Amino acid sequence: MKVILREDVDTLGKMGDIVRVADGYARNFLIPKGLAIEASVKNVRVLEHEKKGVRQRAEKERKKAEALLEKFTNITCTVSRRVGKQDKLFGAVTARDIENALREQGIEVDRKAIILEEPLKSLGEFPVKIRLYPGIVAEITVVVSRAEE
Repeated sequence: MKVILREDVDTLGKMGDIVRVADGYARNFLIPKGLAIEASVKNVRVLEHEKKGVRQRAEKERKKAEALLEKFTNITCTVSRRVGKQDKLFGAVTARDIENALREQGIEVDRKAIILEEPLKSLGEFPVKIRLYPGIVAEITVVVSRAEE
């Protein structure tokens, strides 16, 4: 039986693939769990239409990300922290702190898109990458400075 996968199935393929499986596997497992639908002529046409819509939305998102990339050139984000002896920070600067600092500058970024290998734990300037879209990454400079007491 030919079925269209509605979700990624490790042993079969990715969402949208048309695969041939045993009749019992399709009727008793894939279709009842909502993982697949029967590959009728109507369902194949609907799938093609949905794929076209998904491609158009993805293209629009990519263009939006490229425009946002222009906005991120030469952006510097400053985060102030209290420091102790020998300029050691109390705590660390995390993706949430960078997100808040960017929001104050009028730039909305999801903190999950901010790529930090580890939290920033010292004063100085650090390059930080922001994932705008798969394959499109912007780089900003984060300055961690001493807070005035």
